[in-house]
Amino acid sequence: MFESFINYLKDKINLSNDEIDLIRAVATLKKLRRHQYLLQEGEIWRYNAFVASGFLRAYSVDDKGQEHILNFAPENHWTGDRESLVNHTPSHLNIDAIEDSEVVLITKENFDRICIQIPQLNDLVNAILHKSFLMSQRRIHDIISLSAEDKYRSFLEKFPAIAQRVPQHMIASYIGVTPETLTRIRRKSAKE
Repeated sequence: MFESFINYLKDKINLSNDEIDLIRAVATLKKLRRHQYLLQEGEIWRYNAFVASGFLRAYSVDDKGQEHILNFAPENHWTGDRESLVNHTPSHLNIDAIEDSEVVLITKENFDRICIQIPQLNDLVNAILHKSFLMSQRRIHDIISLSAEDKYRSFLEKFPAIAQRVPQHMIASYIGVTPETLTRIRRKSAKE
């Protein structure tokens, strides 16, 4: 599991053996069974989490019990609650495994320290955060301006692999429509 994390990093930046050892010394490996929580609402999130294998989702639950998926995290993606991590406040999110998963966890304090010691890692983190911000901004725009059909079409274009791995009700939650609406959209698309 740790090797897939190091391979991901080495694909993006050059790391010396000493730097790899430094990362290894602060990393914790966690296995999650399907439906097992990595984070539950109300807990304070303290980690940077890399999905080495499997598939996770981050979501909130409203007062009516309706789930709202904020993001999916398949292998080679990062997940967590940035607001809780930075502000040390209870999370409003749940993160659980859609599939059996393996996650590399590094506490915020250790992650900040290795980012100082490994400037290339810090640059990579900043690039990931920048890309994440742009994707969030684009997603917000899509949610407030696209029709339900266009939201679904956009999801399929951006995330074809994810669309094959998650149930339809999760896709509906992610794009902000009811499962019934998504069923109607899919029937209509099949007829066209």
